[in-house]
Amino acid sequence: MFNVMKTKAALSALFAACTLSLPAQNPSVEIANLRQDVQMLYQRIERLELMIEQLQSQNSRLQSQAAAGAQSYATVAQLNEAIAEVNRAAKAAATGNRTEILNQVQRQLDGLAKQTNDALASLSRNRAAATATVTPPVFTDNFPKEGITYTVQRGDTISVIARKTGAKVQDIINANRIADATKLMPGDNLFIPGGKE
Repeated sequence: MFNVMKTKAALSALFAACTLSLPAQNPSVEIANLRQDVQMLYQRIERLELMIEQLQSQNSRLQSQAAAGAQSYATVAQLNEAIAEVNRAAKAAATGNRTEILNQVQRQLDGLAKQTNDALASLSRNRAAATATVTPPVFTDNFPKEGITYTVQRGDTISVIARKTGAKVQDIINANRIADATKLMPGDNLFIPGGKE
């Protein structure tokens, strides 16, 4: 390492030697010049000392940072192990979640099946009750005996036919003994009491 004290001592010795070997012409000027040169050398040495101290300080700081960094960084093997552990945990969680989801779906399907069966049973009961309470229609002969024959067209209903022919709906039902008006089919021939072409 650079020893400043030895350098200063060597400069002082050099100054003394130069002073002794000066020519006799103008010794005071030469001594003043040498002193100024030595003074400049001292200043340079002091600047070098400061630079050396700064470099040593930076070097120490970098070494401590490198040591801290070496401790804080994970190795590739540690990273691989951590990733493998995360993958294992994710697979275990996925398996557990899948089982739980399947159980929930099964419970929901069972509930829906029960609701469907209950609804079908209720519909069946309602239909049976409706069938049991439906009374057959009663037809009367109280309608005009004269009229026309009408062939049912696509889209016709009893009320449409009544409007077309000027007849009454109830007269058409009674004359043709229509129990279910929804079962009219195109091409059926109906007697329209009191109807006009």
